[in-house]
Amino acid sequence: MDIVIRPVAPREHAALGEITAQAYLQDGLLDFAASDPYLGELRDVAKRAAAAEVLVATADDTVLGGVTFVPAGGPMADVARPGEAEMRMLAVAHAARGRGVGEALVRACVERARAVDGCGRLVLSTQRTMHTAHRLYERLGFVRTPERDWNPLPELDDITLLTYELTL
Repeated sequence: MDIVIRPVAPREHAALGEITAQAYLQDGLLDFAASDPYLGELRDVAKRAAAAEVLVATADDTVLGGVTFVPAGGPMADVARPGEAEMRMLAVAHAARGRGVGEALVRACVERARAVDGCGRLVLSTQRTMHTAHRLYERLGFVRTPERDWNPLPELDDITLLTYELTL
């Protein structure tokens, strides 16, 4: 299977949005399941594509997954500081897992971060239970940055996100 990584096309927004939503739902990553307000954000690829670079992984014109790449200072950044880029919402369709799709998407973000003038690091946030993703990030050279861990919903104590960074 030849995986192609490229910017998402508008005609693929709905498919990638559903893959992203289903990945989070099926993996139990949403605290409020199907009623979680974040589900709408996960499905809204058009909104992300208007504010950042959304990459899609395809094979034979089938969408397999995607990720959002945010250059430093972009409106979609959660944890990036000056001199850093961020990747968000990495998701791979369940049927496409184990084929290198996630790794190809992460590597594409690394390449893009290296191409951004003045960018010295690529950062990301991840949930504690995303152990497969943690292994991928660590294998690619990312290191944990516990001092940057954060909670997107401070009113809920149990939603602390872990952070990683890759020095470019």
